[in-house]
Amino acid sequence: MTTKFTYWRVEDGRFLGYLNDYPDHWTQGESFQDLKDHLRDLYDTFSTSAILGIKKVEELELA
Repeated sequence: MTTKFTYWRVEDGRFLGYLNDYPDHWTQGESFQDLKDHLRDLYDTFSTSAILGIKKVEELELA
């Protein structure tokens, strides 16, 4: 199983990023691997818990 994420590196060398399904919730890591570990934690939390206020993205079939 996979999910897409967006990331970038900032001036101090840290990596920032978010899961594309949850773009309002950024996390950071000291390295790229550390960022991915934090993103996995976010995914686990958001996909297994009914947290109020978490926006989700879905596709709507029109025809």
